[in-house]
Amino acid sequence: MKTVVILQPQFFPWRGVFEQIRLADEFVHFDDVQFPQGRHFTTRVQLKTASGPQWMTVPVQRSGVRSTIAETEIDYATDWREKHLRTFAMSYARAPHCAMARTIIDDVYAMRPRTIAELDIAALERCAAELGLRATFSRSSLTPVDGVKSERLVALLRPRGATRYITGHGALHYLDEVPFAAAGIEVRVMAYARRPYAQLHGAFDPHVSILDLIANLGPEAATALESPSVPWAEARATETLAS
Repeated sequence: MKTVVILQPQFFPWRGVFEQIRLADEFVHFDDVQFPQGRHFTTRVQLKTASGPQWMTVPVQRSGVRSTIAETEIDYATDWREKHLRTFAMSYARAPHCAMARTIIDDVYAMRPRTIAELDIAALERCAAELGLRATFSRSSLTPVDGVKSERLVALLRPRGATRYITGHGALHYLDEVPFAAAGIEVRVMAYARRPYAQLHGAFDPHVSILDLIANLGPEAATALESPSVPWAEARATETLAS
């Protein structure tokens, strides 16, 4: 049995991404898809501040030509890293493990990655290591495959020997389970528990950056990664009842 997760790169993403990694044997950074248009989590994430959630955004260079996430370069014309660090310091100065989370940001930013994919991947893998997660990591751009949508995912899963694919709840609206079943790959969907943990600044917000969890819980942060996955049919049935 080999469990694989495939996700587009996200910038210091929320806890749920790391709950998927916890359940995976291999995590594939899906970086050879087109860079998304509009607002998205490839370049930004929310921190929890005294004045409410605040976006931390990475600027990228726009050439007018559609490029993949792996090809999209970061714009260093402004000192956005220093702005991020100031926002983090102001928001988490009183968090019991602020220094632990700050070290992670410093380590990632010191690399000065060229592309947004490199930044997102470095940030995610650095946090995963801090949380003690043991999945192996790979990039889809290093093993490109043909196909679109579900067929492309299956094409990535087959050579990795996957027998189980775990995806997020949003896949219920677009994923076709049939080609997975034909390839002998079980599809499971995350059932996020979103259990509260001690946070600063008012009511609990489950969707802020993983940096919030690390700053508040420190070495115990991994204990908050507890959400299970459920079979595709069960998730679909639950979705139908809720709609």
